[in-house]
Amino acid sequence: MTYTTEARSPNGRATASIPRRRAVFPFTAIVGQEEMKLALLLNIIDPKIGGVMIMGDRGTGKSTTIRALADLLPEIEVVADDPFNSHPNDPEMMGDEVRQKIEQGADVPVARKKVTMVDLPLGATEDRVCGTIDIEKALSEGVKAFEPGLLAKANRGILYVDEVNLLDDHLVDVLLDSAASGWNTVEREGISIRHPARFVLVGSGNPEEGELRPQLLDRFGMHAEIRTVKQPELRVQIVEQRTEFDQDPIPFLDHYQPRQDALQQTIVDAQARLKSINLDHDLRVKISQVCSELDVDGLRGDIVTNRAAKALAALEGRTDVTVDDIRRIVPLCLRHRLRKDPMESIDSGYKVEKVFGQVFGIEVTE
Repeated sequence: MTYTTEARSPNGRATASIPRRRAVFPFTAIVGQEEMKLALLLNIIDPKIGGVMIMGDRGTGKSTTIRALADLLPEIEVVADDPFNSHPNDPEMMGDEVRQKIEQGADVPVARKKVTMVDLPLGATEDRVCGTIDIEKALSEGVKAFEPGLLAKANRGILYVDEVNLLDDHLVDVLLDSAASGWNTVEREGISIRHPARFVLVGSGNPEEGELRPQLLDRFGMHAEIRTVKQPELRVQIVEQRTEFDQDPIPFLDHYQPRQDALQQTIVDAQARLKSINLDHDLRVKISQVCSELDVDGLRGDIVTNRAAKALAALEGRTDVTVDDIRRIVPLCLRHRLRKDPMESIDSGYKVEKVFGQVFGIEVTE
């Protein structure tokens, strides 16, 4: 919904309608779904966690929450008119053309823009996602004519794939490769072009429509489960909030703006604090012991759990990771790595919590 305001002349007459930005439901107004919100925030603080897979019932606010998160985030500095949202100072987040200009001492114009959220359509082709090379132009004019795709647009933003379990496995693989490496490479007829593609990958889906293969699911950093709210009072609260927002978004947004500003600052502070977070060696050993006893393949589970625990400590303004931090994030990081057979269902988290309790000497209640 795009809303407008009227500009008025000194005599009080309306002179023009000034379009304002599309109203987005505020992140801080979302009721419940704490597991999903926490996983998303931790990935924003440390994108190297590797993204979030959100599985749950239809109509539980998955898309609304992700759009709200993108709207919440502070503006970022980019090189003006650059198709890759290149960072003006960090070479690892620059396109080759921008990097060459800077190395040659040229000034590049800098602009500020909202963090981009790219919504990947289910019918997208690989060319639409990765970009295409115009071979005719390359051969006739001797230039690398590249038409950027959705991965270029998503650089330094959020790439959201709804119903990711219905997406072609090959395309999911391409997304995961780019998310893990931070780069997208397009090759055709001996011509190769690459550009930065650092984004938070968020996939969502309904388990009734099928699960991702275990090999692909394992590559998502975290797995959040969401369920339809059962309590009547909460359901009424959610319906009333949505109705109030739809009827008149401006006062609703104004009411939540102080909370939005506070959370935005918390995220910025957490990102700055992240590098200084300490995770004791003993705790790292116990995390790996949990992974080992759960028979988690590879070391991705260990790495993600370490990163997520540090991000949680940073989010809450602390410099040291606690056992409670690990307890809160370990099911999100490991539950989807236990499934060996594609026909099995994903553990709800109880098995992970049980082994965590045994390793850390903490009683886990059902």
